[in-house]
Amino acid sequence: MKRKRLWISFLICLSLFMTACGTTESSENEQRQDEEEKIQIGMSFDSFVIERWQRDRDVFVSTAKEKGAEVNVQNANGDVEKQKKQIEYFIQKGMDVIVIICIDSQALKESVDKAKAEGIKVIAYDRLIADADVDLYISFDNEMVGTIMGEALVANGLSDGNVLMLGGPLTDSNVYWLEEGFRTVMEQNQVTVLDSIHADGWRAELAAEYVYNNMDVVAQADAIMCGNDDLASKVVHALAEKRLAGEILVVGQDADLEACQRIVEGTQVMTAYKPVEKLAKRAAECAVALAKGEEIAGDDVTVIDNGKYQVPYVGLKPISVTEENINEIIINSGFHLKEDVYLNVPHKMP
Repeated sequence: MKRKRLWISFLICLSLFMTACGTTESSENEQRQDEEEKIQIGMSFDSFVIERWQRDRDVFVSTAKEKGAEVNVQNANGDVEKQKKQIEYFIQKGMDVIVIICIDSQALKESVDKAKAEGIKVIAYDRLIADADVDLYISFDNEMVGTIMGEALVANGLSDGNVLMLGGPLTDSNVYWLEEGFRTVMEQNQVTVLDSIHADGWRAELAAEYVYNNMDVVAQADAIMCGNDDLASKVVHALAEKRLAGEILVVGQDADLEACQRIVEGTQVMTAYKPVEKLAKRAAECAVALAKGEEIAGDDVTVIDNGKYQVPYVGLKPISVTEENINEIIINSGFHLKEDVYLNVPHKMP
């Protein structure tokens, strides 16, 4: 009898164990199935040298996650060949959508073609990819960025004066549009462009080197247009060493913290603020919609010619930030904290 009871107890335990194993295996299978069904998005960044890119990444990933998608973020560190390999990796992983912040707008057509051949949707984020059949280009109105830069200088007395243009690399398609907008305003106000350069890879030290090595030209300038706030940072530092900071008008874009600090300090007159949270959120929504086979719709959708294709285009508007509206636009929106913006001039804090 005792042996019989032991045998029955053993069978019961074995049955419970097998049931538990089956439940665990079933749970694991369901989890794997859920992961497989999730929308997969690959995102290749140029680099994270520019301050704003980390904001773009965080908002995009968070929004995509809320909508049931997973995002694989890669950083190409300014290396075009590395970016191509990242896109190839995304293709091999069978991503539903690939989002590209391109390093060179002319270099990725073949990579995009490969992705499209595999049925993968492609979004050109912030920078247009030339001659490639991308499904969406989403950015800010870059010609308008140049326009409001020029208008800010004119509002500060630049009419009939002289300006230097220290811009980003022409491999970034946005640089062309920005300069188009800026030059138009300069021509309309009889401003002479003394010289212009393009800093390879957005390397800010190249803009500073120009100031150090060309003081004869810099001394004739009433203003300097910097392609972004990172370049402006190095330029203002160089001007400060020559005791010209605040004497020569400087503008930039991106509303970096240091740029906002310079605006309240008086060494930079304006920055073009681009609400990247809106851009990244809209891009993530579009990526999920494309993955589901939906069309991108909305009042902000137009088309743009990338040299070969008419590409669906979502363009957001930049905002000119000066000392007069910095509290309203930058601080009240939470983009930067008041105490950080006024760190070096606390006596001017409102």
